Amino acid sequence: MPEAGLKELLEAGVHFGHQTRRWNPNMRRYIFGELDGIHIIDLIQTEALLENARRFAGELASGGGTVLFVGTKKQARGPVQEWADRCKMPYVNQRWLGGLLTNFNTISARISRLHELTNWREEGKLELLPTKERMGMQAELAKLEYNLGGVRDMDRLPDAVFVTDLKTEEIAVREAVRLRIPIIGLVDTNCDPTQIDYVVPGNDDAIRSCQLVIGTIGAAIEEGAGTWRVQEERRLAEEMERRKKEEEERKKREEEEKLRLEKVEADKKAAEIKAAEAAAKAPAPPAAGPVAEGSPPAPRPAGEAPQAKAEEPAAPEKAPAQAPSEAAKDEGSK
Repeated sequence: MPEAGLKELLEAGVHFGHQTRRWNPNMRRYIFGELDGIHIIDLIQTEALLENARRFAGELASGGGTVLFVGTKKQARGPVQEWADRCKMPYVNQRWLGGLLTNFNTISARISRLHELTNWREEGKLELLPTKERMGMQAELAKLEYNLGGVRDMDRLPDAVFVTDLKTEEIAVREAVRLRIPIIGLVDTNCDPTQIDYVVPGNDDAIRSCQLVIGTIGAAIEEGAGTWRVQEERRLAEEMERRKKEEEERKKREEEEKLRLEKVEADKKAAEIKAAEAAAKAPAPPAAGPVAEGSPPAPRPAGEAPQAKAEEPAAPEKAPAQAPSEAAKDEGSK
């Protein structure tokens, strides 16, 4: 991690500001004095504020946050791309595309198109197209890589923006302020620091000054992001192990349930077979026939109510005999 003490800041020329006639009054509290018509920045404040910004960036990266590096001026292009690649963070070092933050939905569609054309080129599909279409898609791919090559992996809005020159990146600063995204800025004496959350007063025109400030912030982000990646890999490994154990337990429970159901089914079949065998071995009941006179009646099954005897038909009534008349009696006596 690059050192950023007073000696290093002094050697890098961070203390040199702009000409006194081009200064911004809001930078008054960060100016130490004047020398040969040039403002001198107070490096004691720069050292403390740079440490504050470094701490913020490191804590943000260690929590999984994303920092967008922005530096399109010639002095900052190289360091911005180098440290952004080392930190695996998005960056813009060629041209700030208007609406990159405030119109991120449209930018996301263009980033998807960039990935699509890149995959076609890697798979060799572009070579199979007609010449006119192939040349058009190659030109489109080159334009997308120029404008969005540094943010191709940015799938959401960044958690902070690191700007190296507020004058050059005025549109980026406005978009970040509108979305209330924290800004870390290298602020020279001709810039307005009121909209910057983490001000780092310093020279934004010298290459060594830009390299030192960008390297200090980038090293803190790299360290924090590395710590977060290690923790994330450990968490993912633990999550995979937990899911693997849950899957094994689930399969074990399913196997036990399957064995239990098979056992119940086997017991049921065995009981049915035993019942069938017992029924086959039991003697057949005697066939019902005419009952001989004098033989005792067949035993009645238990629980069966005795049947009522069939009533015999009533005998016809005989007419009463008439008493003999007296005339008949007289004739008989004679």
